[in-house]
Amino acid sequence: MDTTRRTALLAGLFFIGTFIFSIPALILYGPILDDANFVVGDGADTRIHLGAFLEILTAIANIATAVVLFPVLKRASESVALGYVATRILESTVIVVGVISLLAIVTLRQDFGGSGDNSALYVATGKALVALHDWTFLLGPAFCAGFGNGILLGYLMYRSELVPKPWAILGMVAGCIAFASATAVLFGAYEQVSPVSFVFTIPEIVWELFLGLYLTFNGFKRSRFMGAGTADLSPSPPLTGDSATEVQT
Repeated sequence: MDTTRRTALLAGLFFIGTFIFSIPALILYGPILDDANFVVGDGADTRIHLGAFLEILTAIANIATAVVLFPVLKRASESVALGYVATRILESTVIVVGVISLLAIVTLRQDFGGSGDNSALYVATGKALVALHDWTFLLGPAFCAGFGNGILLGYLMYRSELVPKPWAILGMVAGCIAFASATAVLFGAYEQVSPVSFVFTIPEIVWELFLGLYLTFNGFKRSRFMGAGTADLSPSPPLTGDSATEVQT
């Protein structure tokens, strides 16, 4: 397996990993997100800890997709590729802040919630921490993913022709839709967890799922823009002997 194929495979697997880790994490968070009295109840600490662990893996996979692709994407535009890496790092940072807020609720429940004293205060604090998580879910996976994975990565894939152009166009369009939808949620047009929001997110989901499957099983499309460079990204061997003499002359 040459370097380019290995790069595509790793990037595809990390994209698939973001789905494998993030969806179960959201399901596992159900008790803490849906029950305002979780902090003073019996709790479901193990599943919350497991959800937090999966979200940490999601954050790692997010960054890995950008870092693995950067050496290839910078050939299309190094500044845009660097922006894509930065956006993925920002997205993962915001995700981790949301994880910390939920773990803080678990700690609060374990240390104070069962005492029965000032339960109203604990419930209010728990609601505030859940609200913090909800905002990180909007500012991270919604805004950053729409801008980074959609607009920036779609543009880079379109320009480099590493995937079929219609799919790259879908990525840019999907990113614009996801970003616009997140803006609508920010200004209260509808809830983030709602049928309307989900419909507007579907194109972005399709684009990212396509990338995961395409890069994993097919690899990069041979690109006229990248030329022969797509065949192998490994550095050229040093010149020795007669070859070095020819270059010097």
